[in-house]
Amino acid sequence: MDLIERDLKIDERIYSVRGRQVMIDRDLAELYGVETKALNQAVKRNIERFPPSFMFRLKQEEFMELVTICDRFEKLKHSSNMPHAFTEQGVAMLSSVLRSPTAVSVSIRIMESFVKLRQFMMKNSYMFQRMDILEMRLAETESKVGSIMKMIDNDKRIPQQGIFFDGQIYDAYSFVAELIRKATKRIVLIDNYIDDTVLTLLSKRAAGVEATIYTGKISKQLQLDIDRHNAQYSPIEVRTFSKAHDRFLIIDDEVYLIGASIKDLGMKWFGFTLMENTRAEYLIGRL
Repeated sequence: MDLIERDLKIDERIYSVRGRQVMIDRDLAELYGVETKALNQAVKRNIERFPPSFMFRLKQEEFMELVTICDRFEKLKHSSNMPHAFTEQGVAMLSSVLRSPTAVSVSIRIMESFVKLRQFMMKNSYMFQRMDILEMRLAETESKVGSIMKMIDNDKRIPQQGIFFDGQIYDAYSFVAELIRKATKRIVLIDNYIDDTVLTLLSKRAAGVEATIYTGKISKQLQLDIDRHNAQYSPIEVRTFSKAHDRFLIIDDEVYLIGASIKDLGMKWFGFTLMENTRAEYLIGRL
């Protein structure tokens, strides 16, 4: 619904609703010098003269939008009775229904305002058309910019390969933490050497994401740490597996090769890379 307020005393009470210029019963009653209830009763007694093309009742959402832009309707926003909207033909019919000199003179002034508004819109139709085109182009541009910014953000967030040097403990930790937060369904870590810091890192995963660790040996202390962790956080399944020399981190369907144990991130030089040609299901199937 498009509601456009005009500047003149009567013009400012003409709105565009459902693509038609209309006036609201409350405003018409005020201009005619009668109560809104009296105006609507007169219309009701002559309802056959007011077909839908002459008068219609506003919908709730249409009226609430009217309240939003017009402070004088604020006190009516909790009313259960939606106001009537009168088209130009409906306003003309009102003068014959109300049958008073005031109604006739006011109707003439209102008709003149409708005519002026129509002439204004016709005279400036090209400008309105250009504004519509500009709005469409602006919406398309915003959509394209949003897509580009999303792509840039995704590219910035997690690199596909790189090297961390000794001392870059926080950078390396943040990198792996971002990978873990990225997971939506599963995380599989293949690392022969883990400790409780690895469990803490995996606790950063989103709710509902499964986590499994394959490691070389589970000591009594590590098992105690696992039990304590699983008693408080979403469980991590830890299994023994001694056939892997390198470390792999599977995030959903992506496989990362990481050159250092997760617990030693940033202690020495190590590299990482996203193995684009390696299927996660194939690697998991070999465990």
